[in-house]
Amino acid sequence: MKVIYAETSQLLATRVAYCLGCRIAEVKYNTFPDGEQYVRVMNFDDDMVIVASTVDSRSILQVLLMLDACEGKNTTLVLPYMGYARQDKRFNEGEPISARVLARVLSEGASRIFTVNIHTPSVLGYFKCPAENLTIAPKIGEHIQTLKLADPLVLAPDDGAWEFAKSVATIGDWDCDHFDKTRLSGSEVKMAPKHLDANGRDCILVDDIIATGGSMTTAAGMLKKLGATSVRAAGVHGLFANGGYVKLMQAGFADIVSSDTIERECSRVTASTVVADAIRR
Repeated sequence: MKVIYAETSQLLATRVAYCLGCRIAEVKYNTFPDGEQYVRVMNFDDDMVIVASTVDSRSILQVLLMLDACEGKNTTLVLPYMGYARQDKRFNEGEPISARVLARVLSEGASRIFTVNIHTPSVLGYFKCPAENLTIAPKIGEHIQTLKLADPLVLAPDDGAWEFAKSVATIGDWDCDHFDKTRLSGSEVKMAPKHLDANGRDCILVDDIIATGGSMTTAAGMLKKLGATSVRAAGVHGLFANGGYVKLMQAGFADIVSSDTIERECSRVTASTVVADAIRR
């Protein structure tokens, strides 16, 4: 078995290969003067693993070219972060279902596919080969354990992320809650934990995706007003679009952590062991 990677996933691919006890195959990338991409896989085995977060159009095309290069091999595609996965419905006439489009084209040449904490699990049904979603919620929980907080409160910024938050909280048997929004006026919204009191507690806001950081920033402000001792942020996929990381830092978060599904300075949780275990099955 050999592991290859898109340029977006070099760190995670190396870690997955280490966990599997196999080698990273050399891949050559180039861009022609007209902007077209060139990909060449230099080493093959009967079993190939592609590790590639499709965070932009360039990485999507790299995956498609690598899948074609591996034609005839037993190829496992790992999508640590799958772009367009949140566009799983057609809201207006004339719109594509972008998640379906991407799933279909990424299925060509893949024997099986793994995603990691995909935002909408129903997207797996669009793939044309066996596909499985993996979760690293326990790994987020293990990171929280290393902080050695006395009485942490794990919070989801909304009820949509509550199941993920509960999976994180299970690791330490911590209290868990989600934010409830109350609209006070056309422009004013009140947010507060739905069931539990945050006063005097170390709070950790968790979500599968930290996109722009807007919801977490608003939630952090409310927690401080409610008397939280500290507020931290932990997510699987750290997009931090539109200056999201800076926004969180300016909001006074005591710590910001994400995973290596998208490789950032704050990627202190790895998906590699979970991915490697799934590949071995």
